[in-house]
Amino acid sequence: MRILTATEMAACDRVTSERFGVSPAALMRAAGEAVARFAALHYGDRRRVLALCGRGNNGGDGMVAAQALAARGWQVTAILLGAEGTLREELRALWRSVKSDGRVRLLACADAASLQTLLAECADTELVLDAMVGTGFRGPLRGLPLCAVEWLRAQAIPVLAVDLPSGWDADQNCAELAAPADSVVTFTAPKPAHAFGLLTRRWSDPVVVVGIGSPEEAVRTGYGMHWAGSAKAIFEAARAANAHKGSFGHVLVAGGSAGRAGAVAMAAMAAMRTGAGLVTAAVPEPLMPLVVGFAPEMMTVPLATDAETLLRRKTVLAIGPGLGTEADAAAALRGLLDACRVPAVIDADALNLLAREPGSVKALARGRKLILTPHPGEMARLAGKPVAEIESDRVSIARDYAAANQVTLVLKGHRTLVARADGRIAVNTTGNPGMAKGGSGDVLTGMIAAAVAQFPDRIDEAVEAAVCLHGLAGDCAARRLDEHTMLATDTIAALSEAFRLRLADDNGFIWLQGAAQANRERRA
Repeated sequence: MRILTATEMAACDRVTSERFGVSPAALMRAAGEAVARFAALHYGDRRRVLALCGRGNNGGDGMVAAQALAARGWQVTAILLGAEGTLREELRALWRSVKSDGRVRLLACADAASLQTLLAECADTELVLDAMVGTGFRGPLRGLPLCAVEWLRAQAIPVLAVDLPSGWDADQNCAELAAPADSVVTFTAPKPAHAFGLLTRRWSDPVVVVGIGSPEEAVRTGYGMHWAGSAKAIFEAARAANAHKGSFGHVLVAGGSAGRAGAVAMAAMAAMRTGAGLVTAAVPEPLMPLVVGFAPEMMTVPLATDAETLLRRKTVLAIGPGLGTEADAAAALRGLLDACRVPAVIDADALNLLAREPGSVKALARGRKLILTPHPGEMARLAGKPVAEIESDRVSIARDYAAANQVTLVLKGHRTLVARADGRIAVNTTGNPGMAKGGSGDVLTGMIAAAVAQFPDRIDEAVEAAVCLHGLAGDCAARRLDEHTMLATDTIAALSEAFRLRLADDNGFIWLQGAAQANRERRA
């Protein structure tokens, strides 16, 4: 699913109408009805609703949603932030239609004093629909929308944002003053704010996308970014009935050092749980009994074995977890990467060793597929830039590094990025603060290796799927446990639930955020 800028979204709506014959009124009707459907599904016990409607298309969506909820028997009040006479003709016709229907209490206000009076009369509201300003908004907020946002920020009422919380710029990832939101329903495609912004009060609150009639041919972008969650679908097809362990690849996980056996063990465990047919952990010989103790299904081999032997009949190499940066570790890394002709996932200490040799990544990438998985500190060492610069310009740095070195780069952190060698970037929207624990990166390394082993002809898509599943499993673990107490191994334990979750649900909603917390389980 592509990510569209505000300008591209406007172009999509225009093409949908002019080329494909879907009128703006029909798009508005579909959007409003989708909001009402979401409200009915997720706020069914809250029957007194206030719709705050602006004078643009976003307000029209809110009017339709108000009418659709009233038709369901909900008690709905809609406040227009402006006089009826200020609406353009198609919105004025919609307003009159809702008024003639008679089931929505319609109010209009022309100034802040009258708005405050009307809001005070709605103190018993159980849900607010924020339909004041949407994708076309350019800040800052002024006038009646600002007044309404200030009122909302002082309340404890749940807020369902239509398209975007009012005050957010669709193309930005921050807003100085915006309406609070407990859920967000946007249309056709996510915008940059949905991909990167902290739009809701909690990381676990729903942010969903729903189609409203724009055909795929109308969704065009030069932004070069898409949603990583779309790739999860590759794991949702049933496996062939006659499959065997050789059908799903053999992952070699190389790493471990004194006091750091757990890192390579977690990576290997994650690879097994993500579906690799076979997993072998190459570790220093004294660590072999400890590592194999994590799971009897895991094979082990001494890391000192010659590289050609280690890589024989392997499908993917994952190297770095717990490896260390001493001379013997550097020698093992160099030997394995020089001999490797299969895709290699490079993480942790292996990245730090490569960072000591500028140009080594580009040279190694010739003739083989490399997937690098740095956190911001490791990325800073690879790129030769301060961490603060990495964090302030994650997209450009990830894109430029992947393209310059012809690698796939997974830049970890909040909204992990997967940058492809061709310049395209996938943004992951799963995951939570509970995953900020030692071992999370090791788990991701094993998962990526297993995904690539199973889908060797769709490597970049496999990487994106693994990144999405990693965050989704973390979300499942946080829901069952707590974001403070969960461990990296809890993420591995939650993988089964994450695999069963469907981010595209039966009601037409695609869950960018909050799927695990809403317990949206769907079996293939």
